[in-house]
Amino acid sequence: MVAKGVEVTRVCASSHPASVVSLKVLAAIAGVDVSFVSIDANDNSNDNDNKWVVEVNTSVTHALRSGQKSSQVSKGLTSCARVISQCIPESGLWGQLSGGSASVESWVETASSDLASIAYILSDKRVKEPLFKARVESFATSVEQHLLNTHQTYLVGDGPTAADVVVSILLADACTRLSGDKMALPQQTHRLVETMLQHSFVQSTLKSLGVTTLTVPALGALSALAAPPKPNVPKEDKKKKAAKQKGKKEAAPKAETPNAEPVKQEAPAATTSDAATAASSGDWKDNAVVQKLEELKIAHRTYGHVKCMSAEELVENVPLSNPKHSHTKNLLLNDKKHGCFLVTVKTCSQVNTKELGKLLKLEGKVNLRMASGDILKSTIDVATGCVGPLAMLNNVDSEKKITLVLDEGLMECEKIHSHPLTNDLSTELTPADLMAYLTAIGVEPTLLPFNAASPAAPAGKAPANRPPEKKQAKDSKPAAKPAAGGKVSKEKNKQDKKTSEKGQTLLALQWKKEENFANWYTDVIVLSEMISYYDISGCYILRPWSYKIWELMQDWFNIKLRELGVENSYFPLFVSQERLEKEKAHVEGFAPEVAWVTRSGDGELAKPIAVRPTSETIMYPAFSDWIKSHRDLPLKLNQWSNVVRWEFKDPTPFLRSREFLWQEGHTVHATLEDADVMVMQALELYRQVYEDLMAVPVVPGYKTEKERFAGGYQTTTVEAFIPMNGRAIQGATSHNLGQNFGKMFDISFQGENGKSQIPWQTSWGLTTRTIGVMVMVHGDDKGLVIPPNVAPLQVVIVPIVSKRLTIEQAGPYCEEILSNLQALGLRVKLDDRGMYNPGWKYNHWEQKGVPLRIEVGPRDIENNQARLVVRYNGEKMDWAVDDEFAPKVKDLLVTIQANMFARAKEVRDAHVIQVTEWKNFVPVLEKNNLVLTPWCGGEHEEWEEWVKTKSREESLANLGQEGEDDRTATSVAAKTLCIPFDQPELPPGTKCIASGLDAKCWVLWGRSY
Repeated sequence: MVAKGVEVTRVCASSHPASVVSLKVLAAIAGVDVSFVSIDANDNSNDNDNKWVVEVNTSVTHALRSGQKSSQVSKGLTSCARVISQCIPESGLWGQLSGGSASVESWVETASSDLASIAYILSDKRVKEPLFKARVESFATSVEQHLLNTHQTYLVGDGPTAADVVVSILLADACTRLSGDKMALPQQTHRLVETMLQHSFVQSTLKSLGVTTLTVPALGALSALAAPPKPNVPKEDKKKKAAKQKGKKEAAPKAETPNAEPVKQEAPAATTSDAATAASSGDWKDNAVVQKLEELKIAHRTYGHVKCMSAEELVENVPLSNPKHSHTKNLLLNDKKHGCFLVTVKTCSQVNTKELGKLLKLEGKVNLRMASGDILKSTIDVATGCVGPLAMLNNVDSEKKITLVLDEGLMECEKIHSHPLTNDLSTELTPADLMAYLTAIGVEPTLLPFNAASPAAPAGKAPANRPPEKKQAKDSKPAAKPAAGGKVSKEKNKQDKKTSEKGQTLLALQWKKEENFANWYTDVIVLSEMISYYDISGCYILRPWSYKIWELMQDWFNIKLRELGVENSYFPLFVSQERLEKEKAHVEGFAPEVAWVTRSGDGELAKPIAVRPTSETIMYPAFSDWIKSHRDLPLKLNQWSNVVRWEFKDPTPFLRSREFLWQEGHTVHATLEDADVMVMQALELYRQVYEDLMAVPVVPGYKTEKERFAGGYQTTTVEAFIPMNGRAIQGATSHNLGQNFGKMFDISFQGENGKSQIPWQTSWGLTTRTIGVMVMVHGDDKGLVIPPNVAPLQVVIVPIVSKRLTIEQAGPYCEEILSNLQALGLRVKLDDRGMYNPGWKYNHWEQKGVPLRIEVGPRDIENNQARLVVRYNGEKMDWAVDDEFAPKVKDLLVTIQANMFARAKEVRDAHVIQVTEWKNFVPVLEKNNLVLTPWCGGEHEEWEEWVKTKSREESLANLGQEGEDDRTATSVAAKTLCIPFDQPELPPGTKCIASGLDAKCWVLWGRSY
């Protein structure tokens, strides 16, 4: 019930009345009074297919505020459904059961994006295009797969939610529009739609609305998903056609899903058609592989799907319903001595390059590494992400031959799905037909056994603002080993049940921090409204709650920069290939991660341009123009910007993403001493960001030569520690670049003695990674725990409204507390929303990590007091609300900040262990510790590599594994983190833990993100 004195009106306006039937049904179910009106789309364009407006205007008249009216407009079907469903949170329409609100929102969002335009908006002519039938079938397939995997009756949890209502109505209406194509739904999807639409309450509601056209679609198998039609282009001459057959094919169009993951397209159902029929149905006749298969009369089936750059994206976006089918994971590896190897394995198989060398019986030193784009182009002439055994066709006439290595496990599959030269197509063949194809083109593959990774837990369609749950998170606890007789222990079953039942209330996390750290982290950042997932892997949406933290850091940092004489500036996003490659060591350090722009509109660029991975090569040519004399020095600039590094390792929000925000400082100095001072000043700022703002302890130190910045002279760092999984993470770095870049970019100045000199330069950067580290260090099973210094809200005031205390009575008391706290510069909010009860608000703000909650109930007002609840430790206290109340609250926040840091530092210090003998190194490391050892010096890179290799081997042996994917972001190997500035005493004669040489210093090791 809405509190007395608050009047709420809701008006839903739509340009297409038929499109809001699902909203009307939701309003009836929730018992919410919503007025529905029709409006003009206000679009003067000639394209009627894009005109659709639906919005809910919520107006609130507050008696306490002299009848002042406030309003909020929610636009789009998803937002409108959310507003209506959450009017009565206890109804569970928006995710009160297992799965939570995020899952409900995902289904509604995807249904709206995929189906609404087909059901209501598109013209009769356009809706007949094959693309739209394919889109509906794809959506129906994803529903079917989800219901089969979860063994549930409904999409989210154990009871119907808004997701079931919206999906059922939109699917039924979309099928009705496509009735001429004899649309039918698979069994589980049909059952869901039938259950919802034939429910007595829904039936009566539809009848009262005068809706008579909404019927349950027929039951039947889906046809193969229609591939998007190719444009009708004129015939090309033989030379152009030959070039095109190399695999340069435009991406197939796909349905857009705003603010959501890519729509998962299940591979089309298997057919028994021969090669010609299969190719014709997909209309991929210009593809060289398809042509070759037809020529050889080899049965196959080629189908289109969204572009997938990796095996992980294929598994995520193009799931195979038959467990005996498999996509392929393909690695093109290069060794300077032994040549190129195309390794094709099942998506669940692991590739250990060291073991691969042994299996291939390669003699001498073996150093198999991922081949560069140039090698990819020169050997099989395909783009990154398009590699596969079918591409060996392009290697037949190449001067540099490739050895094809196939996983024996693939030969046991019924069908293999692999790219035919382009990553928006897949071709399905039997293993025998694949071997026949390879034999026909003169390729003799080597068959080898590869170990399978841990099996992935089944998952349905991932929510739009959650990552896919296809594979076990890398930081989760290892699966329990089966007991004798193959039975899994009862304790394991009990744990799985316990974790799966989390999230049965609207706001609860589904995972505990200690039970599954990776899934807990995902839950926290999504449900606290910090992150939403995007439809490009490794890219994320920073929502206001997380971006405010970044802004607070910016505000603090800019003040400190001005004190150091550093000025803000901005340089372009793009860099030419010539400039990027000018400094060889620098570009080699970033080459695998550089994203290139090669097209503009319909044409190819004359020269490719790179998206900045960092800005040295963008800024320094300008520095060369600006700096002429010693009077131009020092030059100190900073920019706040985004950078792109196309990581191949598993992305993790905030910690490792393909695009991230950062500040990067670049300075130029006359002397090495001045540059060193700047490096240390910047590093000290980074220490303060982590320790004084984030309450996260860090270890400042020097990087070894092996780990220093590419092309730099010396690198310093602050290293943070994540206690839950024992991993270190590089917090921020500050580099003395020496004079190398000055020489490369012709930066020089005339000194006071009149002679030309090369200046000394520095660069230093801090990223949004800081936010992820803070979440991991401080968060708990209730959600975020944010230190006061960076909390978007430091205090939230919650009035306990009841029959004894109305909002009119509580309002003035709470408003006075609010104004007194704001007068002291605190970030405070009064949560006087009438639609949520106090308990809901407590959970909400605890999950968002607000450091301090002030509760005001009837007894508090009677006694002129308030109850304070501290977020990080749950402490509760009753304080008198007097003249000292606000200053005491401000002091309490200072104490909370200090205590959070002290607690985190105590935990970190307990996990830094000194080790002087190798035999103790890995055992200590495996107890989630950082290891401090004597070291012979950072110049001994070969011993640094020895420790990394040896620790990996011993750790894998302890786990009973033979290898790990080189692209994993969480290797079990140890690496040097830094040579700490704060060095323990090193007794004379102490030996290096690896080489046995005399130790020169202590070095800190750890497993790192």
